[in-house]
Amino acid sequence: MRSVRTASFRDLGRIEEIQREGGGELSEVANRGTVRLWSLVSQTLSNILPALYSETLLYVVEEDGVVIAFIQASNRPAAIGLAGATTLQVLNLCVAPEADPDAAGRELVDHLANQALQRGIHRLFVRLPLEDRLVPLFRKNNFRQYAIEHVMYHDLAAEESGADPLGLRQERRRDHAQLYQLYRKLTPRGIATIEAPTFREWRALRGEWFGHHATRGDSDQQFVVDRTEIVGWLRVQKSSSTRPHTLSFMALPEDHLPEELVGHALALLSPTLGPVWSSLRHYDSHMIEALRARGFETLITQSLMVKELALRLPLPEKGLVPAFG
Repeated sequence: MRSVRTASFRDLGRIEEIQREGGGELSEVANRGTVRLWSLVSQTLSNILPALYSETLLYVVEEDGVVIAFIQASNRPAAIGLAGATTLQVLNLCVAPEADPDAAGRELVDHLANQALQRGIHRLFVRLPLEDRLVPLFRKNNFRQYAIEHVMYHDLAAEESGADPLGLRQERRRDHAQLYQLYRKLTPRGIATIEAPTFREWRALRGEWFGHHATRGDSDQQFVVDRTEIVGWLRVQKSSSTRPHTLSFMALPEDHLPEELVGHALALLSPTLGPVWSSLRHYDSHMIEALRARGFETLITQSLMVKELALRLPLPEKGLVPAFG
């Protein structure tokens, strides 16, 4: 007898066992120096337990009374709460080694999709390494790749010196609308339509992309490059632990602007130099090259995939029309 159902507390021990066995799991842990790359799969129950409350959804495949696979998904963005979410992020998909990953994976994805539709969810997202063995499984279940993410990394970035970008200043709250316009200029239309077709959705997802709970000060600094219009944005998040410092960028490919932003970011990290990383998309090639020129390397390349559950028609654009008479 085989069925898919919501997980219970009684399943947690078996779920952890499946993870330890490493069977067909959505995971990729990269180690280099003092860095342990963020992983989609938790190694303890600390990230599974919230799924039994309101933050995430957790389902298992049970065969003859034994759990053989599970899937976990969370509201996206996390800050808005599951009840108000319209998209979900798949966090975990694990199948026991003795089970058929294609069959179990299909059952779990189908069940998640059906449950999501009942909650008003219209898209499922997943992020996993390009060479992950579960990429074909997701493709078979109608996930498609919409972007490629490059995690750039440097073991010990050297301090940079040089001129600051013309127009550099601290970010202000009233800059958010212009920052959304910068995002739309830099992001291919097909990707922006999937991720953040409106300013409200972009503002909600911004924390997912660039980190949560901004604490302005020496450890978290945000800047814009204002040249009548905003042409660049930079965030520097210093780390006091073994986790790397984090750099986030948005910049138009103007002459020298990417290089100047990288130089200013590295100068801000002084004197606490150490491991640094930055996550960029394939269309951010000018920023990727600017980081490579400072010795950064690609730590991991990830596929960003989406599954459409319901067709969302774009809102008609409003514009000025001539009036006669």
